[in-house]
Amino acid sequence: MVSDVHGNARDLAAAGEGADALICLGDLVLFLDYADHSRGIFPELFGAENADRIVELRTARRYEEARAFGARLWSGVGPDRAAVIEQAVRKQYAEMFAAFPTPTYATYGNVDVPPLWPEYAGPGTTVLDGERVEIGGRTFGFVGGGLKSPMRTPYEISDEEYAAKIDAVGEVDVLCTHIPPEVPELVYDTVARRFERGSRALLDAIRRTRPRYALFGHVHQPLVRRMRIGATECVNVGHFAGTGKPWALEW
Repeated sequence: MVSDVHGNARDLAAAGEGADALICLGDLVLFLDYADHSRGIFPELFGAENADRIVELRTARRYEEARAFGARLWSGVGPDRAAVIEQAVRKQYAEMFAAFPTPTYATYGNVDVPPLWPEYAGPGTTVLDGERVEIGGRTFGFVGGGLKSPMRTPYEISDEEYAAKIDAVGEVDVLCTHIPPEVPELVYDTVARRFERGSRALLDAIRRTRPRYALFGHVHQPLVRRMRIGATECVNVGHFAGTGKPWALEW
């Protein structure tokens, strides 16, 4: 199981070795690497120095300044900004989806672009969002995307829309989401020094339906990677872009 792949196609190709299936919890796209500012769509377009600056502003929570700085850079691209971004995303998706083994079960992250996925997901890859599937005799539920945030990433939805997808999944053995439940220890990123958005609806569903596992990613360097909520083992399966190592679920 992997999450937050962010362009790491090399390690992704080997992530499913020895497993019955690979599960991916999203964020295939690498727009900007906060650990290496030379990697990603943003520095490819505007250079590492400008990437340094926008990371500095975002880390300081100076989001309005960061947006204004980014807008000045993008103004030099011209009216085809959306086309430029889409071309870069398509290039990454071609590499990521080609690396998926068969079978793969995947859902979207907050930096993903869902409308493009059907073009790249082959017959061995099942994409699920607000849906459930049986894998190895256990019922898995999948909910993708993130909640509205100051970062304004591509696939952010309202709390109400997210809660509806959680309700649609219902009772499952393993609840798979991109973002964590709204628990301070699970949503705080110790490197970015900020609380990411977690879901209250997800936390309520964990308490109500008591899945055996709740698995997620999104927070790259969480204060706590694993904790129990009632009968449920909650696990951040890891920042795959940084570690290159999948997390294994065994029973």
